[in-house]
Amino acid sequence: MLSILRNRVYRHLLAAQIVALTGTGLATVALGLLAFELAGEAAGLVLGTALTIKMVAYVVVAPIAAAFAEKLDRRRMLVALDVVRAAVAMCLPFVTEIWQVYLLIFVLQSASAGFTPTFQATIPDVLTDEQDYTKALSLSRLAYDLESVVSPMLAALLLTIVSFDSLFWGTGLGFVASALLVTSVVLPSPKPTKPRGVYDRTTRGIRLFLETPRLRGLLALSWAAASLSAMVIVNTVVIVRANLGLSESAVAIALAGFGGGSMLAAFVLPALLTRFRDRRVMLTGAIFGTFSMAMGAALSIGGQITLPTLILTWVCVGFGYSATLTPSGRLLTRSAPPEDRPAVFAAQFTLSHACWLVLYPLAGWLMTVKGITHALGWMAFAAILGLALAVLLWPTEGRKAVSKEHLHKP
Repeated sequence: MLSILRNRVYRHLLAAQIVALTGTGLATVALGLLAFELAGEAAGLVLGTALTIKMVAYVVVAPIAAAFAEKLDRRRMLVALDVVRAAVAMCLPFVTEIWQVYLLIFVLQSASAGFTPTFQATIPDVLTDEQDYTKALSLSRLAYDLESVVSPMLAALLLTIVSFDSLFWGTGLGFVASALLVTSVVLPSPKPTKPRGVYDRTTRGIRLFLETPRLRGLLALSWAAASLSAMVIVNTVVIVRANLGLSESAVAIALAGFGGGSMLAAFVLPALLTRFRDRRVMLTGAIFGTFSMAMGAALSIGGQITLPTLILTWVCVGFGYSATLTPSGRLLTRSAPPEDRPAVFAAQFTLSHACWLVLYPLAGWLMTVKGITHALGWMAFAAILGLALAVLLWPTEGRKAVSKEHLHKP
């Protein structure tokens, strides 16, 4: 897997991703502490609103940013968005009102909505061999999972010597370092052969999604994966603290189980994807994750949910989640020529976050009103619905799975 690091351009892009993710992780910790300082016991409401703003920015801004990405030099665009993110992060230590938090979060996440899909769409143009690109997808998944473990630990260490608002400076420095790494390499910027109007450029990615059977299947699988992850992200703290009556460190251990399962899948996927088709691997991953959550619901009926069983359940769910979504970049790359990839990646970014925008509050409501068994059961059922749609929408025959407009690979 690490052999692809011999490619200098990809090596710098991966380093840029890692430092930006680390900075974002520090900001997540600092934002929670800032919310508590500004709102006290209402900090949860502030953070919930900020999360909603983040998702709205992702859903609305990503297609618009993709329209501009088609016209602009990708390297300049990525650097400019990193500079915007750094500037916003360095404004957060000076916030004194809650509305200022909301405004800055919207600007920060809007920049991320432009940066992330464009960055993702650039990788397959740098690593043109599909096996190399598959390894890059696994490394990217590992980077996300490691960040979820390393950033809180780094934040805890820094908080022993600095105040929480200093963490935002670390976030800003992470984005600056990302910009410098992107500047240090030359990136491909494919352009369409014919000029396109603003409406065409803005909606192109979503239209290609709806025209391509395997991408429609990917959207259904994104719903299934979001159902699984929403339950984990939203309700782990409630299960551990309220249902099991355990400490805050137990929450971190349980969440590490999900991340560990995801990392395990990232390690084995390159080998699996050389032997089996993407469809089989992704559907199997979704089935495994959904079955694991359903088993968790069954265990909760008999009161058999303990920290070890929860960790094991989350490991299995994390494995299924990663196996479902990590190969998605391969589908997106096959389904569009280089000049359309930013639009298609932006569409996936928008539509997948629209799923979370629905499922995050649903998972929280089910846990609050119905309890752990119903929450686990109904979120597993939501994943089953996504799975059923994926099977119907994504045909097994290779050529039927490709849109008429972009018939590039079987």
